[in-house]
Amino acid sequence: MTISGFSFVRNGVTFDYPFLESISSILPLCDEFVVAVGQADDDTLVRIQQLRSPKIKIIETVWDESLRTRGFVLAHQTNIALDHVTGDWAFYLQADEVVHENDLPVIKDAVRQFHDDRSVEGLLFTYKHFYGNYDYVGTSRRWYRHEIRVVRTGIGVRSWEDAQGFRINGRKLRVRPLNASIYHYGWVKSPETQMAKQRSFNRLWHSDRWVEQKLGESSTFDYQGGTRLARFTGTHPAVMSERIRAANWTFRYDPGRVRLPLKDAILEWIESKSGIRIGEYKNYELI
Repeated sequence: MTISGFSFVRNGVTFDYPFLESISSILPLCDEFVVAVGQADDDTLVRIQQLRSPKIKIIETVWDESLRTRGFVLAHQTNIALDHVTGDWAFYLQADEVVHENDLPVIKDAVRQFHDDRSVEGLLFTYKHFYGNYDYVGTSRRWYRHEIRVVRTGIGVRSWEDAQGFRINGRKLRVRPLNASIYHYGWVKSPETQMAKQRSFNRLWHSDRWVEQKLGESSTFDYQGGTRLARFTGTHPAVMSERIRAANWTFRYDPGRVRLPLKDAILEWIESKSGIRIGEYKNYELI
């Protein structure tokens, strides 16, 4: 039984992605790690090469800008990496996702447990979405709570739409849930870098005119739009230690400034009382 890691990244340095930490976080678990590195204006490629791990296999790519709708280019890049893995299982991480070292044994045990059970097509993780800085996580309906990150290979699994999850010939994968988390840091950057990332990232979904109308002329991102947050009381993955120490911007969360549409407020109240998230998007089938 072998495990391949896979990912994609472009302009990881420019937009301050923790892509090196992401790769390093699961490298001990993997027999190989395949990463599709898009042509960029920074030294993302060089920095990955400098990890100097024989497990890492780099595929240099050029992003197809004609796929500039609904984020399809992200799935395309994901599938390029997925098509080059050789393991029995493939562990997917996006460039802003990191795994805690304490969860590696749990993941490894689960892969072993379900390896011979062909009904299991993937493994489902919980998510910790950090927002603004490393001290807060998103808790509102805006943040998805679970997603598939380990898939069985050789059964036709493909990245779905904007690469958040996976499907097989359009149908949802049958998965088992894990007691393991993905630490998502895509919303933890300086306000200036976050705005630059948002301008670039949103162009994978929308026209230049839409981006300019939506984001305006500001050079800094306003983090007050993060809706409800909760203070994080756990520990971060060890690979994130240096990055956390280097954070040099100020973020303040004021729950009094959170304003939800009436419908969302009602749905969140129901969830707080029942634990049920009505209408939750689930791109998977639990077995």
